[in-house]
Amino acid sequence: MNRGTSRPDDAERLRQFKADFFKALSHPLRIWILELLRTGPMSVTQIQEVTEVPGSSVSQQLAVLRGRNILTTERHGTTIIYSVADPELFEMLDAARRLFYVHLSEKADLLRLVEDEGVLAADR
Repeated sequence: MNRGTSRPDDAERLRQFKADFFKALSHPLRIWILELLRTGPMSVTQIQEVTEVPGSSVSQQLAVLRGRNILTTERHGTTIIYSVADPELFEMLDAARRLFYVHLSEKADLLRLVEDEGVLAADR
């Protein structure tokens, strides 16, 4: 298909692709695995040892990430080593961390106001 030519369903297909990509990131263990892989490639056994999660669960989450082409594999004998396919993923996770920090900071500020309000009420 030519770049300048698009079909009516192309925009929907692209939105679905994006949604599926983010769904692949929507599990706490998958995020933890990605954070671990920031330091370099690891095997299932290494990830399992750090996370203390059963190998079957780790493998299941790795399969989801690999299925979305977020991870790549390399075989070393009988061991499969996982790594992040594109280091720009870490830039995206860092951007998300900054957004979360702002959001949580605002919530912390509100919590401090509620605490201060309670202290003032108790002093009356």
